Amino acid sequence: MSGLLALLDDVAGIAKVAAASVDDIGAAAAKAGSKTAGVLIDDAAVTPKYLQGFEPARELPIIWRIARGSIINKMVFLLPAALLLSSFAPWLIPPLLILGGSYLCFEGAEKIVHVLQKHDDHSGGPDGSHDVKDPTHLEEEKVKGAIKTDFILSAEIMTIALSVIDSTNIWMQGATLALVGLMVTAGVYGAVAVIVKMDDVGLWMSKVGRTGVTRSLGRGIVRFMPWLLKTLTVVGTAAMLWVGGSIIVHSVAQMGWHGPEDAIHDLAVALGGGSGFLEWAVTASVDFVLGFIWGLILIPIGVKIVTPIWNAVTPKGI
Repeated sequence: MSGLLALLDDVAGIAKVAAASVDDIGAAAAKAGSKTAGVLIDDAAVTPKYLQGFEPARELPIIWRIARGSIINKMVFLLPAALLLSSFAPWLIPPLLILGGSYLCFEGAEKIVHVLQKHDDHSGGPDGSHDVKDPTHLEEEKVKGAIKTDFILSAEIMTIALSVIDSTNIWMQGATLALVGLMVTAGVYGAVAVIVKMDDVGLWMSKVGRTGVTRSLGRGIVRFMPWLLKTLTVVGTAAMLWVGGSIIVHSVAQMGWHGPEDAIHDLAVALGGGSGFLEWAVTASVDFVLGFIWGLILIPIGVKIVTPIWNAVTPKGI
């Protein structure tokens, strides 16, 4: 009997440790997830563009295919790579963050330049999507493009998350990264699903609503959605630049150059007047400007050097 009681006591102790570990993983995942907020905004803002031109009945299946590809990106490729980096080459994390931050700056600056330049909205896009007549082929191309973009953003998310996990235990890191990956995927693509179907919900309410208020609300939703999508595009572009700039500034500080980060902090404190929100706003604004300038520098490099090399070494269709 005493042996049984001792065994139960040991099991209870193990359960307490496991519960504490679960709490630690949840807290670490929440902390890591908060650091990736800017990238998540961009991810949610970018994805709806891949659904333009498709029948409403295909929107949710396409979102599911992209979400499934996102989970594979994170769990099969990026999670093991992140753990290997943490164990054998932690010094590579800041340079990789700089590389990812540079990509965000490049994408954000390119979007702004594209809007400012004169262009023909009816001409074929860079992916040739306007010339594709087969809807099935177009869907395949769009899904591939979305998953490719998701891979880059997911790599940034996982690297940022890894950089803020305090524990050096590989199992703790793995569990936290897995939880962050699942939470991020569910949050982003759940939000995208709601966004792209809201106009259909509004149209349905405007047609079958039993009261005038319901029908008016439906028409209001239909009119509001284009504005919401435009706002998401603007916010997503701004997030790319301020997050990209912030990542680069913080990463170069981790590599030993603290000057930019200290200067931005001192400026934020001086202009913020003790207000946490104002200090954040000043910091984000400076990061945005730095990100935009760096993105402008990278545009000719990306367009004239990186893209041709990528197209040359990448099999067609990937």
